[in-house]
Amino acid sequence: MRVIIVGGVAGGATCATRLRRLNEDIEIVIYERTNYVSYANCGLPYYLGGVITDKNKLTLQSPKSFKERFNVDVNVNHEVLNIDQKNKEVLVKNLINGQVFKDKYDKLLLAPGANALIPNIKGKELAYTLKNIEDTYNLSAVLKNANQVVVVGAGFIGLEVAENLVHLGKEVVLVERLDQVLGPIDKEMSAFLEHELINNGVLVKLNASMVSLEKNDGKIRVNLENESFTTDMVIFALGVRPNDSLASSSGLDVSKNGGILVNEYLQTSNQDIYACGDAILAKNIIDNQLYLANLAGPANKQARIVANNICGYKQKYLGSIGSSIIKLFNLNCAFVGLNEKKLQKLNIKYNKIYLSPNDHASYYPGSHALTIKILYSDEYNILGAQVIGNSGVDKTIDILALAIYSKTSLLELENVDFAYAPPFNSAKAPINMASYIASNLKLGLVKQYDIFMVNDLIAKKAGIFLDVRTNDEYNLGHIKEYINIPLDNLRANLAKLDKNKNIYVMCQSALRSYLACRILANSGFSCYNLAGGYRLYANYYLNRTPNLIVSGDDKEMI
Repeated sequence: MRVIIVGGVAGGATCATRLRRLNEDIEIVIYERTNYVSYANCGLPYYLGGVITDKNKLTLQSPKSFKERFNVDVNVNHEVLNIDQKNKEVLVKNLINGQVFKDKYDKLLLAPGANALIPNIKGKELAYTLKNIEDTYNLSAVLKNANQVVVVGAGFIGLEVAENLVHLGKEVVLVERLDQVLGPIDKEMSAFLEHELINNGVLVKLNASMVSLEKNDGKIRVNLENESFTTDMVIFALGVRPNDSLASSSGLDVSKNGGILVNEYLQTSNQDIYACGDAILAKNIIDNQLYLANLAGPANKQARIVANNICGYKQKYLGSIGSSIIKLFNLNCAFVGLNEKKLQKLNIKYNKIYLSPNDHASYYPGSHALTIKILYSDEYNILGAQVIGNSGVDKTIDILALAIYSKTSLLELENVDFAYAPPFNSAKAPINMASYIASNLKLGLVKQYDIFMVNDLIAKKAGIFLDVRTNDEYNLGHIKEYINIPLDNLRANLAKLDKNKNIYVMCQSALRSYLACRILANSGFSCYNLAGGYRLYANYYLNRTPNLIVSGDDKEMI
């Protein structure tokens, strides 16, 4: 059997090595259009910023090592131009000498990845992109002469590039057409990242659409819809589009919005042609919709499954849940599943909770707060989650990802024993705490309202607004319509509150306000707890940097 693989990065390289481990007799050929194979795409921004200093660390294999260890023939600087499905041939061009030739296959894998998105604007050729190793080396050379750099796009690559340019001592302007950074998370969560960027010297321009670029006395004039300014250099980091042109031009089924269509065995519309990675549409197991994953994890899993299927080990690809994480200066942000915007677009009913537990025992040095948002169904199945903090973010999101994948409900997580010692966790782990909150809501022990309801409730004079933080905390910043009765003084002041009115309670992180709600409810009041607390409200609405250390009174358990 002869297997040809188009593309030699995550998907292609993984499939090739898995094929060899399964069968010594298969002829395996890789055609890769760049000069490098099996390289660490996700590490490119960190090489740019000097975090990774050895360029050899970016390339996991070379054509020579592939041949020696795996007996795989790797042809770099070779582009596959066309697929002849009837005769099972590919038309290949050697990009070094221009030679064009045909090659026969029994099975074919398309793993061409994705192309960097380039806006169709005047002067687009003046900007750089960061998609492959060649881009990275080119950027590293020209960056030496740039003081200010404009990064267009505030997704994963844009944020990572911005951070690493700051590490290089560059003045960075981040331009994003949306009203938030990192579009896959919800706006109130992205505000934490926006503050982190600003606090590290990045000039963030949201709701800013690029119109054109032009040369200007040795610099580049950046023309946005509402302003213009000059800079030394522009980098496009607008995301990627699936590289499905080969599949489309060769007659394979492709989505009208981009992406090669595959079945559950990762076969294209031709059963002898497979596809994987950034170029395909894959099912999200939460809503069964097709998405572009654009993630290394799914690409590697898909490639392994393709190899298994080629070798006769029938295996289905069940889908992805989009588990993702990013480091941004001193914050880490992770998410999994669907966000509120997607749930609303799909008309899926959902509930949500917020919590701000410490990443480990508060009395052990170095403790910081996590900000956790969980979206769940009426049956308490987790639909999505977002986590931001200094440490413990990866552990928390991975637990939630496993819960989604295994269909473990939010309520069941109350009973899971997580590893505990003061340097690593709290006796009641953040995931336990999230489950406790959901349980309290289910039992009717508390009712909640969120930060997006506050201003409307105030405008409607919907009831009494109560802030139960300490006087000192209240004086540092508060919403003027909220009266201040510290939690420890609440019982002595119940007579001052009107039982005929709803009471909307707030504290810093929603924990003391929960305790206040229990006092009020047990005393005959109708009350609601502000999910996420003043910390979340202030971070989103008041443009103030959040205090990531939870105050002492908020360390009590629910």
